[in-house]
Amino acid sequence: MWAVEQEKSNPLSSRQDLVTALNGMLSALDKQFPAGRSRFSLGKTSAHYATDIAEMEGLSRVLWGLFPLMAGGDTTPFSDKYINAMRIGTDPTHPDYWGETAPYDQRLVEMAAYGLGLTLLQEKLTDLFSEREVMNLHAWLNQITDAEMPDSNWNYFAIMVQLGFKRAGLPYDQSAIDRRFAMMDAYYLGDGWYSDGAGRPKDYYISMAFHFYGLIYATLSGDDERAAVLRERSRLFADDFIFMSAADGASIPFGRSLTYRFAMVAFWSAVAFSGLEVFTPGIVKGIILRHLRWWQQQPITDRDGILTLGFAYPNLAMCEDYNSPGSPYWALKTMLILALPEAHPFWQAEEQPLPPLAEKRVLPKAQQILIHAPQSQHVTLLTAGQLELNNYVNTEAKYTKFAYSSRFGFTIERGRYGLKHAASDSMLLLADGDNYYRGRRDCEEVRVDENVIFSRWSPWHDVHVDTWLIPFGEWHLRLHRINSARTLQTAEGGFAVRKTEPQADERGVSLVADNGMSRIVDLSPVIHRRAESIVTPPNSSVMFPECAAIPLLTGEIAHGESWLCCAVFASGAPVNHGEPPRLEINNRQAVISQPGSERQLSFIL
Repeated sequence: MWAVEQEKSNPLSSRQDLVTALNGMLSALDKQFPAGRSRFSLGKTSAHYATDIAEMEGLSRVLWGLFPLMAGGDTTPFSDKYINAMRIGTDPTHPDYWGETAPYDQRLVEMAAYGLGLTLLQEKLTDLFSEREVMNLHAWLNQITDAEMPDSNWNYFAIMVQLGFKRAGLPYDQSAIDRRFAMMDAYYLGDGWYSDGAGRPKDYYISMAFHFYGLIYATLSGDDERAAVLRERSRLFADDFIFMSAADGASIPFGRSLTYRFAMVAFWSAVAFSGLEVFTPGIVKGIILRHLRWWQQQPITDRDGILTLGFAYPNLAMCEDYNSPGSPYWALKTMLILALPEAHPFWQAEEQPLPPLAEKRVLPKAQQILIHAPQSQHVTLLTAGQLELNNYVNTEAKYTKFAYSSRFGFTIERGRYGLKHAASDSMLLLADGDNYYRGRRDCEEVRVDENVIFSRWSPWHDVHVDTWLIPFGEWHLRLHRINSARTLQTAEGGFAVRKTEPQADERGVSLVADNGMSRIVDLSPVIHRRAESIVTPPNSSVMFPECAAIPLLTGEIAHGESWLCCAVFASGAPVNHGEPPRLEINNRQAVISQPGSERQLSFIL
């Protein structure tokens, strides 16, 4: 979308700016799209499904942008190829037929885009097809009605198809809609939060899937009773989700599927599309457009203008096994706002900054606490550590670190041996004398209250760790009570910045780099840890390709009970962070105070 240099001069401030940007992306794709085909290739890397399905996926995901563009009344020279691909792909007599689906099939995922097209365009879409072609399209999509699929956000794909059928005047199955909603209601947690299936994480799929599809359904289904429930849940969620955004437009990288990039704010596009009354149109508009401008500054396309796999730059090492070369185009879900005409209040509203947000936002259902620096210049997410049951690549790095940052993101593991490769930022890692490090993965117990996230985890069967994460102004503290049957080497990291020389003292270490500063200070009551830093290999950070530097506290603990405690700070500028907090632990009561300030916090461990 931002491939050519002149695209970076696009202010992305108006509807026409987004139309121009989207057409620029479509133009780049068109050069890879052979006429008379129902799929195209965008690269030679692979996913866990067949190449022809991956090529169909890439084409289908573009429709998340093209269909809203058409629904908004815009004409584009690229639509004819995609409409013809639909004719060919759903024609069982054509060599380029998309085929019969199997259980858990990737093609079921992509059907939701065609459901969106039928939902938004109705007869404007079906009138582009002959009667036989409409029957073929219906028959191919109808495979999803009773399809076996993961019990997760995938259920919405079937709902989107049935909603499309209903809106376009085609035969539809209301019982299938009801059945899928009933399945998803089983993992509604309250306060607007779902998990992505029973026992699954609370990540961006809650925003870019559950609430995104839910608001489309609530707006266009005519199902008033269910719509009221979905809208209320989205309203509650919005009050929390706004805290994931920083003032500069960045959002916190966390969880899987980060290669979908600006789908991180697709929820806000659905808020605008649905007219959900939660924040002013100007605030919602600002969140979306600043986010797109942030991405505009990142090198996320190749020299041909094609979105790459990765996050803030091309990076295959961080990708999941379901990421094909066309997968990143789910980012275009954010283009739902193009279905709103120029005269819509959203486009007429003056863009507004984030509203004043509290320094701390506790999300009990998500087991997270968000910390906002002054004016939301930097946002930190503290989390209890979630286990992704599918064990995708780098699950620990994406879900179980203690903290994630809108500016510094996180690093991924690049090898199993040694600290250099172990993704030690925002983690406590332990080794049993062999230089193989283990950190938090599954949590046996989690508690969240107004001031603390508590988790209990066991890296070995005879090593048990109780961890308290405490937000304290722009700092956060980590307290670990370790009961171990073995002597262990320990390493605990702060946030990762670009490679730079450390500034160490007897209490901690600071790193001041061109992308910000990171500091960790040892507060352990008995054990004294060494303050140092470590440099990770290139492409280990999701935010920048250069080597990353991580401020580190290292030491050794004997068997029995040990306490390891620290304070962590990070900022986008080399600001004066002041004295680190003080910590006292007496008879299982912790007292945290700020030198020179009346700020104090106490709680029972």
